[in-house]
This record gives sequence, C-alpha cells and structure tokens, in this order.
Amino acid sequence: MLWAGYEDPCLDQIKIDDCEDMLLGRYGGNRHAGAYKNEDGAMLVQGPDWEFAMILDGHNSFQSVQLVLKTIDDEFDRLAIILNESVETAFQSFETSILSIFKSQEFLDACKKVKGETACLLCVRKANYLWWLSIGDCLIYLFHEELHKLGQYALNQREFFEWIGEVNTFSLPVPCYSSGIRELRTGHNRILLLTDGVMECGGRHYENPNNLYLDCYGHSVKNSVNQVLQFVLKSLGRDSATIISWDYHNQFSCTYPSN
Repeated sequence: MLWAGYEDPCLDQIKIDDCEDMLLGRYGGNRHAGAYKNEDGAMLVQGPDWEFAMILDGHNSFQSVQLVLKTIDDEFDRLAIILNESVETAFQSFETSILSIFKSQEFLDACKKVKGETACLLCVRKANYLWWLSIGDCLIYLFHEELHKLGQYALNQREFFEWIGEVNTFSLPVPCYSSGIRELRTGHNRILLLTDGVMECGGRHYENPNNLYLDCYGHSVKNSVNQVLQFVLKSLGRDSATIISWDYHNQFSCTYPSN
C-alpha cells in the first residue's frame, strides 16, 4: 500500500485503512485552524514473515515525498528478496541497500531538482526483531507491558534539521541519520510509527509517551489509532497526522528474561 497526502489529503477527516495485519491512519489537519495541504506519505508491505513500513513528513512541498515513495517502490522487488533472507543477514543487507539507494548519484541528482524536503522513517519487523532507520523527526515506538513498567517507549528521538530532498543529509560528507535493532519481548508487542502532527496539538499531550501508551496498548490497533487521531481532530490540530501501527505476538523466549 502506498499513500501520498498530496493526492488524498484527508483534510478535516480521519481515514483508517488496513494492509493485511498492518494499519494506516491519516488526519489531514483542520481547515479552520489553517490547514490546506497534506505533505505526509506512507508505504506498507507485508511479506511472508516480515512487515515493512515507511512514513514521511514533507516540508515546503510534496515533491520530496513523491520522490522517496517512487524510489523505494521501484526498488522494492529487489529489497523484498533481501527481506526473505535469514534474519541473521537480512537487516544488515537491507540497511546497506537502503543507504546505497539514498547515496546513489542518480538519487542525489533527483533530490537537487525537487522543491522542499522530507523526514523519512523506515521500519522492518522480521522474526522477533525490529529494525529501523530514521532521518528527521518522525517517531517510532515499541509498546510492551514489561517495557512500560520501566518507562521505555520510543526507539528513536526527533531530530530537527535532518531531511531528504532539496536539503539532503546524504549530500553531506558524513550523512546524519539514526538506525537500530531491538529484540521484541515475549508476548504482545505493538509497533507505532507517526508524524509530528500527532505531537503538536492539544497542549502537546502525546509528547508524554505514557499518554500514547495508555491510548494504544490494551486496545485493538484500529481502536487505538482512531482514538489518537480523534484527539488530534478534537484538538483542532492544524498539521497533518499520520500513523502506521500493527501488533506482533512474539512466541520466542527473550535472550534477557524479565527481572
């Protein structure tokens, strides 16, 4: 599933669609608060034993979002072959391939021709592990009751002034981004990716990750995404808010048992 906010802006409304076990929720912003465009984007793919998600938050035009979506979609048949490798090699090979795409001269030249730039967050779940790569200020959370008791929620942090597009981190002598891999806890894990429109409304209620956890964990994926987006809507959020979420029930025993 590919979605681009410039084609389907969802102004003044919430839309929730599923891609097999994954779910995409969108709210395009409130017209009365000044919203008139949606520059978010998303891509969701479910494989035989993995899920891939990418979420984007454009700035100053939709062109950078359009470029990244098309680039990754065009390459995804090759990328899917990598994701079908064993878990021992898949993540490293996948990250190397993604970075080679973003660093390629063809992509860098294309970025110079677009107006604006985008934050970009990619994520893969395979077996009992979760990999992500983040450029910019989109966020990824891993919710589990054991992690909640320890106050652990977000896997990354918002990085400002970091983009792909007209302003491009991959044009730097040393590109700046964050990436990581986490082992999923035994039992119910909920994965959540979102753009900053979720955070920047309602007194920044969801900047406290515990509030996000309470509204997401313990409810169905659809109900929790709807509840979060309803809060943004009722808060007259001006910025577009996009969420990708799904559950993974891990039956593996964790390397590190609970205390």
